[in-house]
Amino acid sequence: MSLAGHLWTIGPNLRHRMVPRAPPEATPWSSSLLDPDVGPVPLTGMLRDRPESDALCMVVHGLGGAIESQYVIRAAQAIDAAGMSCLRLALRGADRSGADFYHAALTADLEAALASPALARYRRVYVLGYSLGGHVSLHLGLRRADGGPRDPRLRAIASVCAPLDLHRSRAAIDHPRRWLYRAHLLSGLREIYAEVAARRPVPTPMSEIRRVRTIGEWDRVAIVPRFGFRDIEDYYDRASVGPRLRALELPSLLISATGDPMIPEDAVRPSLLGLPRHVDVRWIHGGGHVGYPSSIDLGFGPARGVEPQVLTWMQRHR
Repeated sequence: MSLAGHLWTIGPNLRHRMVPRAPPEATPWSSSLLDPDVGPVPLTGMLRDRPESDALCMVVHGLGGAIESQYVIRAAQAIDAAGMSCLRLALRGADRSGADFYHAALTADLEAALASPALARYRRVYVLGYSLGGHVSLHLGLRRADGGPRDPRLRAIASVCAPLDLHRSRAAIDHPRRWLYRAHLLSGLREIYAEVAARRPVPTPMSEIRRVRTIGEWDRVAIVPRFGFRDIEDYYDRASVGPRLRALELPSLLISATGDPMIPEDAVRPSLLGLPRHVDVRWIHGGGHVGYPSSIDLGFGPARGVEPQVLTWMQRHR
């Protein structure tokens, strides 16, 4: 793990806490879905509607993140500059509403968002997901391969720093050297779980959740019983998108960082071998986990920076 990778991971978050990025003017968005186990689940977000555009980019945050996370706002700014509408979607419970909590392959929230009346007018839809949100977004691109429906407006998907192999990524983030990042993630997850526990019965008592110290433990005591997996091996086997990337039919862009201290290169590269031509892979050299210099060039046109480059790539797929 390089010092630069740590600085590009931690620095943007610290700056955002001290001098918050200002998102483009947007209005509250809400919808809901019917979960087969817990019933109605509300969804929330912020919608920046550009009436002159028929294109929407939905941004999905990472594990323990929120629509106020610095990278989500950075993406919203770039989308607005590109003249597209933007929905910053909060995965279930990420708004601390106590609605529920999510897992790495749960596409129902994204599908319900796209089906909401507020988004019906858009003719072209793109999805940009970060970290775990990127993993979920890639699963959305596999819906037809899974025998499910796929919104015909969906044109392309981009993921940034996604943990493609949950087995390898779990082992990496639970390494003792990554305790600081792990503690940060678990803090957000406990907040989400506590809000759910305050409103309805949960599969594991809050007292046990407070004792969780690794992502593996979180998955074992929270995700597995809530979503009906046999154990965490079953969860990782069924939920990991990496082994299934060859089945992607949509144009997809997968961006990872060689200096990512949370999801290291060796946890990602094995999943990126032998992919079809419409699945594009790019590596960031000189960045961290969802944090990187504004001068990054991924090879997609003159505009520099990860998000402007991603949007140039997206707009090629009309």
